Amino acid sequence: MLRLRGRNLVVESTLVMGVVNASPESFSDAGRYDSWDAQRSLIDSLVESGADVLDVGGQSAITNQPEIDAALEVERVLPIVEWIRSTHPGVLVSVDTYKPPVVSAVLEAGAHIINDVSGLLYPEVADMCAAVDAGLVVMHTKARPKQRMQSVDLYSDVVTEVEDFLVDMMQRAQAHGVDRDCLILDPGPDFAKTPRQTLDVLRNVERFRALGRPLLLALSRKDFLGAITGRTPRGRGPATDAALAFFAWTPGAIVRVHDVRAARDVIAVVDALAGRLDIPHDYLLPDELRHEPRDA
Repeated sequence: MLRLRGRNLVVESTLVMGVVNASPESFSDAGRYDSWDAQRSLIDSLVESGADVLDVGGQSAITNQPEIDAALEVERVLPIVEWIRSTHPGVLVSVDTYKPPVVSAVLEAGAHIINDVSGLLYPEVADMCAAVDAGLVVMHTKARPKQRMQSVDLYSDVVTEVEDFLVDMMQRAQAHGVDRDCLILDPGPDFAKTPRQTLDVLRNVERFRALGRPLLLALSRKDFLGAITGRTPRGRGPATDAALAFFAWTPGAIVRVHDVRAARDVIAVVDALAGRLDIPHDYLLPDELRHEPRDA
């Protein structure tokens, strides 16, 4: 069970978290959603496509660029959080941040989850989440935010080190008052990891599932997919879908994606093949789905 500000959520299926980039520095969406109208249109599209959660970010994780000021980050994300809460009250709101002033502002506006990619760099973030019973994502990383750290010698056993880190983060968060049912774990694909190290971590994802908390798997357009396919971020859609299909076979995770509609289709097909979703025996596909419409 996952508890988010009084809402109990049993993560029995694969949940979909749609990405809302409010950052012009984004590695894959740079410049596409800078305007307020574009952001609202994106949010409406993600919700219509079936997003369970929207993850709003005002500072890109792109490395070797300076952090932005917390006040600017609040300026970028707060209106979006407020707008989602007022227009799409059934959708959970996550904010991708680790800065206490941003956390304070978005929790006051009703955000359900803080997606902290810093490895709880500021422990007071856990205090803030605990005070309102908000969800907290704790993610593995060895690097500071915005720092690129990749080396084949960085780990002696990357899987064990990620597992130990997540256990330690869970204990630290709970020591600051965060209820275990409010915790989500993220093994941090690509964060302070080479493509091969990310593969090693993801191949052993059952080790992290065994910790007993829902996993957040941020796989969409990641560098490890580029290493496999040789494609730049916007060309990694099919690779993302393949990764989603692999992990959706075992339900109980939250997948963070840019293309919610495609993710929903992938999960539905996987669930049908796994026997978790069925087609009635007497169902026949209607003609409008059998053929593409003629061009007008």
